[in-house]
Amino acid sequence: MKPAQRAQNLPPVFFAALNKRIAELRAEGADVIRLDIGSPDLPPDARLVETLKNSADNPTKHSYGGYAGQPHLRKAIIDYYQQRFGVQLSQSELLPLIGSKEGLVNMHLAWLDPGDLSLVPDPCYSSYLYAPLLAGGRAETFDLLPERGWLPNLADIPTETAKAARMLWLNYPNNPTGGVATLDFFAEAVDFCRQFDILLCHDAPYSDLTFDGHVAPSVLEVPGAKDVAVEFNSLSKTYSLAGWRVGMAVGYAVAVQALATVKTQIDSGIALPIQDMAADALTGDQSWLEPRNAIYQARRDLCLAAFDNLGLEATRPQGGIYIWFRTPPGYSAMDFHVRLLEEAHLSLTPGTVYGHNGAGWMRLSLVIGTERLEEALNRIKTIMN
Repeated sequence: MKPAQRAQNLPPVFFAALNKRIAELRAEGADVIRLDIGSPDLPPDARLVETLKNSADNPTKHSYGGYAGQPHLRKAIIDYYQQRFGVQLSQSELLPLIGSKEGLVNMHLAWLDPGDLSLVPDPCYSSYLYAPLLAGGRAETFDLLPERGWLPNLADIPTETAKAARMLWLNYPNNPTGGVATLDFFAEAVDFCRQFDILLCHDAPYSDLTFDGHVAPSVLEVPGAKDVAVEFNSLSKTYSLAGWRVGMAVGYAVAVQALATVKTQIDSGIALPIQDMAADALTGDQSWLEPRNAIYQARRDLCLAAFDNLGLEATRPQGGIYIWFRTPPGYSAMDFHVRLLEEAHLSLTPGTVYGHNGAGWMRLSLVIGTERLEEALNRIKTIMN
C-alpha cells in the first residue's frame, strides 16, 4: 500500500526535522535557545484563563460547539471588526475557525478545482505555497523585495497569469519580513483582484501586534473589498492564545459560506469554553495589549542595536514578532542556521524556508525574555568572530 499522491507531493516540514535535531542536542546536555518558531512566550491576560476555567467547569459546556460558532462569539467578531477597523460585517460574512491556519488551508478546498492557480508571495508562510496541492491546484509566486518595503508590485504579474488565477494571498504585518501595508496598497490589491476576478485572501494574525505607533489596517476597510476579499484573523498572536486554536474568516460572503460548507465535512466546531474565552478576548478589556506590545518592541530594539553593532543588515519591523536580517558575508541561510545550531546551540529559521527570496536572510523570533535574548545575540557575535 502507498499514501495518496497529494501526501507524497508535500515536501518534508523543516520544523519536524529541526525538532528532532534539537531534541538530540538537548539529550546530550546542550543548552539550545529556540528563536525559530513564532509562538508567543508572554502569557494571555489572566482574565481570559479565568473565563476558560469557569466555562470548563460548567457541565453544559462539553457538547459540540456548532459549525457556525455560538451567537455570542459571532457577535464578538462583529463588534471587534466594527470597533477596531470600522468594518461592518453581516452574519453571512463571518465564520469562526479552529485557528486561522485550518481556515486558510480549507479555503483552498472551497475555492480551487484541480489545476486551478493560486498566486502567493515569495517569501511567505509555507501553507500558502503548499495548501493548493491539497486541492489539486498549483501555486505561482510573486516577489516581495526589500527595496519596495516587502510590498509586491502587482503590475509585474503577467496578464495571462492574472487571468488564470483564482486566488491571491497577502499577509500584513508580514511573516517573515515584518513589512507592513497601507490602506492605499490594499486598495490597489482590491482593484487588481476585481479586474481579474480573483479571490483576495489576506492573512492578518499580527494586525494588533504592532510597534512605533503603527496601526495596521484591514483590507476590508477598502470600499468594495467585501466583494472580492476574505480576511483571516487569529487570537494566537494578539492574545497569546496560540495553542487554543481560535480564529476567524471574514469578508466576501460567497467565499466565507463556501468555506463553511467544506468545514461541515471536516470538523465539528470550536470547543465551547474556548468560544467563551475568545468572545471575552475580543470584546473585553484591551488595555493589557499596549504594555505587552511594548515588551516585544523593546526586544526588537535590542536586536536591531546588536545587529547594527555586528554590521548585519536587518529590517525594522513595525509589526509581528520577528526580526528579518541578512546573513553574514560568505554564508548561505542554511549554512548559517546549521553553524548557529551545531556550534552555538542557537536555533533561528533560515530564510529559504519561506521561499527563494529568503535566500541570504534569517528569521529571529522575539519570543524569549531579555536575559536569554541577550545570550542569543552574544552567541551570534561569537560565531561571527
